[in-house]
Amino acid sequence: QTFALVADRRRAPRAPHAMVSLKLQKRLTASILKCGQRKVWLDPNETNEIALANSRQNVRKLYRDGFVMKKKPVVHSRARVLRWEKAKAKGRHMGYGKRKGTANARMPVKVLYIRRVRVLRRLLKKYRDAKKIDRHLYHELYMRAKGNQFKNKRVLIETVHARKTEMARERALAEQAEARKLKAKLKAERKAVKARGKEAAAAEREAPDEEGP
Repeated sequence: QTFALVADRRRAPRAPHAMVSLKLQKRLTASILKCGQRKVWLDPNETNEIALANSRQNVRKLYRDGFVMKKKPVVHSRARVLRWEKAKAKGRHMGYGKRKGTANARMPVKVLYIRRVRVLRRLLKKYRDAKKIDRHLYHELYMRAKGNQFKNKRVLIETVHARKTEMARERALAEQAEARKLKAKLKAERKAVKARGKEAAAAEREAPDEEGP
């Protein structure tokens, strides 16, 4: 009999809890506060008073009294992300175990080439506009930069100075050769004039001897 009584008690239906439906109040509050119903907070200690508010005017009064309110937006903090990015800027978390792509996929060789060539071309244009190099040297260095001969700006500047020094030396040598050539030409002309003078003098001396007999 004891077991039967326990079983009957278990099967007996429980008395339903008296729950007040606040769907209308939540919908009106959401409409007044211009937000979604999931953002509406209803004071659980004032459910009976809130349930009596069946108009927008009553809901506004509840809002002024602080019985209903709009929840604050949920914050999705980026503090951990910023801390991680700050560490990565220092070089942390960048070892072999954190790399997914190939070296060329992570930093393409083409991108590095484009960046370097743009720097070199900008420098060459600046030098040409400042009359530091002529258009012929500009074109020569431009094509060499295109051919990947300068790994950075410092090498290009050193090459510009070396080429200018070499061109000045070649110009000086050419001027010296031209001066020597001119000097030799003048010497030859003086020698020829002197030789012609000697020939004329010899001819004059021979002329009286021929007229005498």
